Amino acid sequence: MSPIPDYQRYQTLAITRRGPVVAGQGCVLDIQMKALNGKLPTAGRDGHWELSEIWRDVGADESVRCAVLRGEGLGFSGGGDLALVQDMASDFAIRSRVWKEARDLVYNVINCDKPIVSAMHGPAVGAGLVAGLLADISIASKSAKIVDGHTRLGVAAGDHAAIVWPLLCGLAKAKYYLMLCEPISGEEAERIGLVSLAVNDDELLPKAYEIADRLANGSQSAIRWTKYSLNNWLRQAGPTFDTSLALEFMGFGGPDVHEGITSLRERRAPKF
Repeated sequence: MSPIPDYQRYQTLAITRRGPVVAGQGCVLDIQMKALNGKLPTAGRDGHWELSEIWRDVGADESVRCAVLRGEGLGFSGGGDLALVQDMASDFAIRSRVWKEARDLVYNVINCDKPIVSAMHGPAVGAGLVAGLLADISIASKSAKIVDGHTRLGVAAGDHAAIVWPLLCGLAKAKYYLMLCEPISGEEAERIGLVSLAVNDDELLPKAYEIADRLANGSQSAIRWTKYSLNNWLRQAGPTFDTSLALEFMGFGGPDVHEGITSLRERRAPKF
């Protein structure tokens, strides 16, 4: 068995194991995004990189058969840290680095050979939402609030939006929610096919762990090869994703993003 990755290096993710690490068996890796601001997990400089990198370790860890991604505090994820967004808007080197991380986040989740289950509650925005909706089994509490906030910020809906939303809920719904930044409840997300399941709030984690345990106890070759085959639909959309991400990051060098940042800080509607 290959050496177990050093999960202690992650500062914005709390990583624990559910089940024993025994030869011939596997555990479920529980990955919790920390609420560093005391309320919601946010993807700052370290968090954005860590959320893109963790899937390499999950794939390399032979003791892991499935991963569960969840958020701490009041919600699943609160989107990008505004200080990082400001740096991206004003510094080409930072914008280039975060572009690479955003690309790696999408492709690393898609290419991770282990099944991933997401458990989304409360607000689900930003980099966390990328992994949440790209997860193989996505579960939301009925009261969850899913928002792709890109156009509200003044940049194109990049990240995971173009690669997976049309495939999950259809082009008409994808355009409506992505272009208007309309929030979607977990219950509505299940109805339109954006998530796999919507459950009552108190059932979210038990259901996520139940499904993860079933995946961990199933035929690993059959489950992983099924994931690989199905994700070829997403790989075919790679050029569409690359274009959307490039246009998003072009927007970070434009004028609208500054008004988007200011309006968010001042808690008002933007005036583009």
